[in-house]
Amino acid sequence: MGNYRFIISGGGTGGHIYPAISIADELKRRYPNAEFLFVGAKDRMEMEKVPQAGYKIEGLWITGIQRKLTLKNMMFPFKLISSLIKASKIVTKFKPHAVVGTGGFASGPLLKVASGRGIPCVLQEQNSFAGITNKLLKDKVAKICVAYDGMERFFPSDKIVKTGNPVRSDLISINEDKNEALRFFGLETGRKTLLVLGGSLGSKRINALIAENLEFFKSLGLQVLWQCGKGYIETYKPLNSDTVKVHAFFNDMAKTYAAADFIISRSGAGAVSELCLVGKPTIFIPSPVVAEDHQTKNAQALVAEDAAIMIKESNLDEDFKTRFQSVFESRELQENLAKNIKALALPNATKDICDEIEKLLN
Repeated sequence: MGNYRFIISGGGTGGHIYPAISIADELKRRYPNAEFLFVGAKDRMEMEKVPQAGYKIEGLWITGIQRKLTLKNMMFPFKLISSLIKASKIVTKFKPHAVVGTGGFASGPLLKVASGRGIPCVLQEQNSFAGITNKLLKDKVAKICVAYDGMERFFPSDKIVKTGNPVRSDLISINEDKNEALRFFGLETGRKTLLVLGGSLGSKRINALIAENLEFFKSLGLQVLWQCGKGYIETYKPLNSDTVKVHAFFNDMAKTYAAADFIISRSGAGAVSELCLVGKPTIFIPSPVVAEDHQTKNAQALVAEDAAIMIKESNLDEDFKTRFQSVFESRELQENLAKNIKALALPNATKDICDEIEKLLN
């Protein structure tokens, strides 16, 4: 039977949305006649990104709980009740054969309703430290697909399957020619290249760090390929030169990674999974303002395997130059970092997650 109906719920950030779309794409490849419905949070980026990927989406009136007493927090019980009622109507009308949650607050009400009706549910947890919604749902779902070891501290061990995180299909086997990639960006083929990634929106602190250190990079003979984010492009565009290329974002990530010798990046779950596939010496600068400090914990999981360097934002002023130079000057350290991060790659994540969903259909 190929006429399955799937609901996929998750959102709030790209880290929850892009895995959800990857899973839908793979299920669609397997079951071309299947129907899909996404459920997200009203007013969040999924309401735009999911239709762009060709899928229908319904929005729930739900937000997270703030850490301090705010009007939003006082509204939370009303939003939760409203979302549970709407989720119930969605499940009744759509009659899914399986439901997948990729994290974010919207997946909570939906998976609670679906699991309560005996519909098989799968969770996908991207981070090394489980999100609050997924922790609340752990006893209700059939399977939990994770990307890191040691997730038994959050979830029942008999439900855990280590699959990794879905990544963009064009990165599964990066076979771009390095010199061609450098020429594509207008960079010299004989020079070492530093790639800077501040997350999809850009990072104010990382941008300031790179701007402050352009002379330092130049003294090392490095050229810089820099994604600053669309909110910062007007500020940093004037720094473009023969050896510094500033972009709001990169459309072709395979070429972007191929051009790099060293990488500085945030440590969101999606970025970490991609960089494991890329296998190049990486310095993570975690964002300190994400829920439950996920990014620091993701980076620490790689540091524990000698697979990356981590520098906290609060330590950048005193530590950045010395730590960067220690990587830049040691061929042995570069090779170890590259080898160890590559060993953590799980390129078949999307396929393995869909295999778990498929088992529940049968």
